[in-house]
Amino acid sequence: MTRPSDCAGALSPIVIRLGALGDMINLTALLQLLHRRFGRPCVVIGAGPWCEPVYRGSPDVEKTWVLDRHWPLLLTATGWRVRSALRRSHPAPIYVCDYDKQRTRVERLLTLSGVDRGRCLFLARSGDEEHYVDSLLRFGRQTPAVLGAERYPPPPATPSGPRLSRDLEPDRTELQAWIAAQGWSGRPLILVQPGNRRTMGTQRRRHARLARDDKTWPAENWIELFQRIHARMPQALIILCGVAAEEPMLQQLRAGAGLPAVVAVAAVPLRRFFALCERAHSMISIDTGPAHAAAALDVPLVVMFGGERQSRWLPRSAAGTPVIGLGGPPISSHVRQIAVDAVFEAWCSLAAAQPLQQAARAAT
Repeated sequence: MTRPSDCAGALSPIVIRLGALGDMINLTALLQLLHRRFGRPCVVIGAGPWCEPVYRGSPDVEKTWVLDRHWPLLLTATGWRVRSALRRSHPAPIYVCDYDKQRTRVERLLTLSGVDRGRCLFLARSGDEEHYVDSLLRFGRQTPAVLGAERYPPPPATPSGPRLSRDLEPDRTELQAWIAAQGWSGRPLILVQPGNRRTMGTQRRRHARLARDDKTWPAENWIELFQRIHARMPQALIILCGVAAEEPMLQQLRAGAGLPAVVAVAAVPLRRFFALCERAHSMISIDTGPAHAAAALDVPLVVMFGGERQSRWLPRSAAGTPVIGLGGPPISSHVRQIAVDAVFEAWCSLAAAQPLQQAARAAT
């Protein structure tokens, strides 16, 4: 059978998702499928500074357009360029993956661009029992009305999960120098992500006052967990990760632990964080974007859920690296309901399952 890439009919699918970090990482599974199906890498239209680092070096992405998350489209130069690019992209298929409040903004963009709606498909919100990645892959097997499914058949092999580009050599070199400068060389690295979008946003104090953050684990729980991990693996460095706005929280946890092996790192560039994941022995995280990055980079992972369901949002590793989820409906609705024992035992099972050579690689 002739593939689209073997003839003049190859197309660059356009994928629109104005999502957060985890959304854009999960999107890589869809981008892999569409690249194979239509013969050319995708054009991604996103919003937020994480888009470019996520797709840099990806063989499945030809270009990334990054819209401002807050300004109206007609008031930004990028908005005008994206409109022009959409008009020129005919007859490429357009896959719209926003089904929440961003859908209205995407609809407006398509209308202003004057694209043929027969080129467009819109992802429908699926039930909580279908994993988000599965819904994306099912979506990618659909065909816009103006294109023939017989001409662009879905590939027989479906991606098993999200995967980030391994074109990280400059980032690895920078990371090695940075780790050496910190005096951390030669130690296994255990990453911890205690925060989430509600601890880093402008409304974080309001969320805390109104008890709206179902992903906040008590500080005393984190501190006890660090002490138990250190007792189990004293040679390891426990690195608390987060953005600049979370630094006071990270420093509070570090000071409370009272252990030199616990360090806080805020505002690490995203590509350096990806390289750090490659070096990591394991990770413990709240259900948030960095957990999806770690899974996509094959880091053994424990993820703690609040009000979201594991069946829909548990991070996936394309390589089958273990990912253990704790909490979430119907078991619980807040991470504070997850016991320290449960998290520690889950992490111990990851540590015990790793081959000795993997732990040695993490320490080099």
